[in-house]
Amino acid sequence: MTIEWMQLALYMGALFLLFATPGPVWVAVIARAVSGGAKSVVPLALGVAVGDILWPLIAVFGVSAIVAVWADFLIYLRYVGALILIVMGLALIRHADKDLAEASGLSKGGAWTSFTAGLLAVTANPKASLFYMALLPTFFDFSRLTLIDVALICGASFVVPLVGNLILALFVGRIRKMLKSAKAIRRTNIGAGLGLIGVGGIIAAT
Repeated sequence: MTIEWMQLALYMGALFLLFATPGPVWVAVIARAVSGGAKSVVPLALGVAVGDILWPLIAVFGVSAIVAVWADFLIYLRYVGALILIVMGLALIRHADKDLAEASGLSKGGAWTSFTAGLLAVTANPKASLFYMALLPTFFDFSRLTLIDVALICGASFVVPLVGNLILALFVGRIRKMLKSAKAIRRTNIGAGLGLIGVGGIIAAT
């Protein structure tokens, strides 16, 4: 181990600031929490956290050939992720009058679909790629990193966004319980659906 704990703490602080900056992942988490409750966000948050492990690995081991291949792969991932989120949003809007608990099943599409949506949302996010590829080398000397160092960096990259997104989901989930009237249900489902469609559109366009 060559990195110092203070370096790791500063890196985790930067990760928190990255998480706290609203973006496509935030919108997806909020929309899912509103439509399906905090529990429905867990697979999505796990997908985001796994995606946040991939970026530092690419930054550390990113020889030009790997980066080139990954960049081409991201073109396809971006549109797949956008399509998944847009379909979720359309399903919510189509059934906007249904109770939130019923509508959550329409937007959830299974744990694997939710996990995939989270993974694709972060891997296609230009904000995340810029942070890891441009700023990560300013925190650590890549020429001195050991496997333990890389594991610690990846662990921090996994834990910070996972905890942050789950806390956000719990907060939004509590607000969701206050929505009881038919008008509030319809408005909330439409808003959540538009949010998911918006995220899909942003991912496809960037």
